[in-house]
Amino acid sequence: MKITMKKMLAELNKDLEWEYSAAIQYVQHAATINGAEYDSIQKELLIHATEEMQHAVMLSEQINFLGGVPTVDVEKREISSNNKEMLKQDLKGEENAIKRYKERIAQAEELREYGLRRVLEDILIQEEEHKRDIANALSK
Repeated sequence: MKITMKKMLAELNKDLEWEYSAAIQYVQHAATINGAEYDSIQKELLIHATEEMQHAVMLSEQINFLGGVPTVDVEKREISSNNKEMLKQDLKGEENAIKRYKERIAQAEELREYGLRRVLEDILIQEEEHKRDIANALSK
């Protein structure tokens, strides 16, 4: 299906909802994950939360620039009292983000919105880094 700017703005707003939820989920997980073996990933989760909020700002600026209105809606969050389950939830979120941003980059290319594509590529690079951090913590 050919992408339109209207559809792109709707998808970017959905991405924005996921960024908000990721930031919230990371903050909650960082606060509740416990045990000495999780000390380093706990600090990393707080860094991830900050980066997800930066992604939200970047998306909001792009949505506004392209003529849309950035959403204030938040996608679903997942919580658990089990440390490994929390990290699995975070990993699933990163995998979803990577899939979505790869789609969005192709759509930006189709629309010839090269500035948007560049912003999305920068976000994708960080999401892939988050995935590696969490996968590494889960493999211990």
